[in-house]
Amino acid sequence: MTATVERIESWLVDVPTIRPHKLSMTTMGCQTLVIVRITRSDGICGIGEATTIGGLSYGVESPEAIQSAITHYFTPLLRGQPTDNLNALTARINSAIKGNTFAKSAIETALLDAQGKALGLPVSTLLGGALNTVLPVLWTLASGNTDNDIAEGQRLLDEGRHRAFKLKIGARELETDLRHTRAIVEALGDRASIRVDVNQAWDATSAARGCRELAAMGVDLIEQPVSAEDNAALIRLSQRIETAILADESVASHFDGYRLAQQGFNGAYALKIAKAGGPASVLKLAHVAQAAGIGLYGGTMLEGTVGTVASLHAWSTLPLQWGTEMFGPLLLKDDIVSLPLSFTDGCVALPQAPGLGVELDEEKLQFYARKQRE
Repeated sequence: MTATVERIESWLVDVPTIRPHKLSMTTMGCQTLVIVRITRSDGICGIGEATTIGGLSYGVESPEAIQSAITHYFTPLLRGQPTDNLNALTARINSAIKGNTFAKSAIETALLDAQGKALGLPVSTLLGGALNTVLPVLWTLASGNTDNDIAEGQRLLDEGRHRAFKLKIGARELETDLRHTRAIVEALGDRASIRVDVNQAWDATSAARGCRELAAMGVDLIEQPVSAEDNAALIRLSQRIETAILADESVASHFDGYRLAQQGFNGAYALKIAKAGGPASVLKLAHVAQAAGIGLYGGTMLEGTVGTVASLHAWSTLPLQWGTEMFGPLLLKDDIVSLPLSFTDGCVALPQAPGLGVELDEEKLQFYARKQRE
């Protein structure tokens, strides 16, 4: 007899970061994870995560809104539904609920986790099979201080933990950001790949100059230098700048990916399960990119371990020309899973147990859960 959705629970989980994490739109000192658990009628549970950055400073879904949507819209829609057909459940959700891709991603992840456990298969197998079970992962240098970033990068290189770094720029004047980047390239660039993320901070004129100078100093990848609303400027940059341009906020769904490619974009796409609606849904965008000859990059919303491993299962099925940035758990002071991921030698290992391959630490979950602390 087919198992059905019996119960859906969710928690807002606030975990402090190891240091302030400075982006162009906010500085993070804490990350809020929306953790979801779906219990099936056969007793099998699946877990998922929806995580955004800085409340509403990054996107239109806040942690509180994600939890509210799951409680008041997703739960009534899914309760009692068969769990063995993800496509049917996804179609049901999408026909009744518009947008809300972060919440959809948490639900899709939990359904896949439960299905994998029921079948005795890892989520990567449900998604078609892993090409790689060890994936490269970079670290973001975003303390806001050049000397601190250089010291942090040198320490991580000496420890052998990372071989690529991304710099968060765009919050300061262009000249300041360029000086900051040049100093880090000169200090670390002979030992590591250096990339930058502008997080939409530049107008088209500043981006044209900034990207030229970044390319000249040896930066390998430039992420979203202009607003997500200015695809024309993004496309021009991808065609005129020798360094690869990475589209992030400009591309969420496979429709976005098709549109950008059709208009002449020739850089790379940052894949994120939260933007696309889940680990299975994001593969639609990846396949559009592959058909158009556009590179792939496994992106993060700075998720904890649950969201990170869900992404890794999807990324493992793809040829990622630009690797991944699934370092989110390393940015947090603590973890809410019983067995953390293994990061070493510039890579992270994909768990091979059924489902996601990670389980919640119930004591840690309750300690960091917001309502428990309040």
